[in-house]
Amino acid sequence: MTTLNRSAIPDDVRTNGATPNPWWANAVVYQIYPRSFQDSNGDGIGDLKGITSRLDYIADLGVDVIWLSPVYQSPQDDNGYDISDYQAIDPLFGTMEDMDELLEQAHARGIKVIMDLVVNHTSDEHAWFQESRDPNSAKADWYWWRPAREGKTPGEPGAEPNEWGSYFGGSAWQYDEQRGEYFFHQYSKKQPDLNWENPEVRKAVYQMMNWWMDRGIDGFRMDVITQISKVVDSHGRLPGEPGSEIEDYPAGPEGYSSPYPFCSDGPRVDEFLAEMRREVFEKRGGYMNVGEAPGVDASRNEYITDPAHKELDMLFLFDHVGIDQGDSKWDIVKFDVRHLREQLKAQQEAVHDRGWASLFTCNHDQPRVVTRWGDDTSEEMRARSAKAFGMLIHLHRGTPYIYQGEELGMTGAHFTKLDQYRDLESINAYRQRVETAKVQSAESMMEALALFGRDNARTPMQWDGSKYAGFTAAGAATEPWISVNPNHVEINAAAQFDDPDSVYAFYKKLVNLRHNSALVAAGTWELVDDDDEKVYAFTRTLGDDRMLVVLNLSGKHAELPKSVAELVGDGVREDQIVLSTIDAIHSAKALANGELAAWEGVVVQL
Repeated sequence: MTTLNRSAIPDDVRTNGATPNPWWANAVVYQIYPRSFQDSNGDGIGDLKGITSRLDYIADLGVDVIWLSPVYQSPQDDNGYDISDYQAIDPLFGTMEDMDELLEQAHARGIKVIMDLVVNHTSDEHAWFQESRDPNSAKADWYWWRPAREGKTPGEPGAEPNEWGSYFGGSAWQYDEQRGEYFFHQYSKKQPDLNWENPEVRKAVYQMMNWWMDRGIDGFRMDVITQISKVVDSHGRLPGEPGSEIEDYPAGPEGYSSPYPFCSDGPRVDEFLAEMRREVFEKRGGYMNVGEAPGVDASRNEYITDPAHKELDMLFLFDHVGIDQGDSKWDIVKFDVRHLREQLKAQQEAVHDRGWASLFTCNHDQPRVVTRWGDDTSEEMRARSAKAFGMLIHLHRGTPYIYQGEELGMTGAHFTKLDQYRDLESINAYRQRVETAKVQSAESMMEALALFGRDNARTPMQWDGSKYAGFTAAGAATEPWISVNPNHVEINAAAQFDDPDSVYAFYKKLVNLRHNSALVAAGTWELVDDDDEKVYAFTRTLGDDRMLVVLNLSGKHAELPKSVAELVGDGVREDQIVLSTIDAIHSAKALANGELAAWEGVVVQL
């Protein structure tokens, strides 16, 4: 059982500043994207029974928590992040009985389950929104409704309340003929934003969250939770609205201004999160709450995750996964180790005294790191770079997250045609940037989609080398909802499961280190060199115990920076090497020679 394999961190070792130390301080989380994990019934879509059937695999990996992307009832406009009923399971994924069985079987293996929760917005098919369409209903102001601009024809361009654009393309305002007004949506037009200024909205959300907690789940990962508070003027008007006391920013090249500065980490975020803690979590034990945090920087992370402030246990920050993007998500900037190090350093130093960090490079919204920053052009370099980025993330201080298939070194999809994509964001971005606004060529946009598109992370889990990678039966009548990566023949769980040199075996070692080394889980973090173009090096220290982590995050030979060379002196013994992306013998020789091979990473006990 996973929980039994994890040592408790002594309370004289400081983690996030709480006493006693939280159970998750040396835990590892595994994210499951249900529609792409395991299909049990041959309809081409992964489901809850499929997840339950793979729990022994997850237990073998050793992780403590699984995080499920949404399985609630949904029209699936944004693959479940548009929820139409929070207290029902979408038939695509099974039944509530299947969910109960998953909880029971996971808990029997010592694995906790947290659910993805979207409460910044709902589906436009949610009963709350449908009632809100009546201006005389009790829920009339549960969403952000606004009239058309005076003198403009409602529903026509230019009549929108302000110039905000949606992150998924087009205007952030959608006209509703039934109500005769516009509603605000930061994402899809089928994802209207809830009005958290209304206390009844918050009450309903907390009631629903308690319902799930009472049912036996262990917490939530909350989607874009730092966008629930919007900036408004003294009369409740949004920036750029007619008569608003707050000016909007100018429109960008696509013809819209951005709601981001006014809807991310807004003025009442702390108040709302503290209220949620009191109403849902405070009287419970054994839970975990995690927030996706657009607009939050490292210093704010420290405040929100400081247990003294009683808001959230940890947050997902995004500064480090934006280092290869320009003014737009679709502007490619060359990966630079120095920029990655700068961002991770800020995150680590901010939680030196209090608060906690989430450690990740991959998830359902982020492309596969092996293709994005590593090297998937050969089997040797793919495996080695996958191990290197795994070592990087798992040896920092915080809670590591593994996205399904990351432990196998799965790669990006390498799609070449638009019709291969299923993701609403990618398809809409292409149409708006290439066809409507004409701010990007078709060629460069396809290149950007191949690197950053979310579907790169959403291709089916690669269980074996059969026709559909074991995701669904080889003879299934229905093909998977999105195509299987052809490289599943070589890259799959079955091929790696018993291979001691595999990426999978390496990840098992990383998880074991987190569980059984208080130094890895909670030791202080200190950067060793802040300028090298290839090598990322840092130490972890707990009392007299000290480790050096040194990684060549490039596909070329690298010389050790002077500061690292001084730490290793004339070299280290093989028995000092805790972990290597190649092997202890090779790394001991490399360090003695003052160098590292391509994608070589080493953990050294000093």
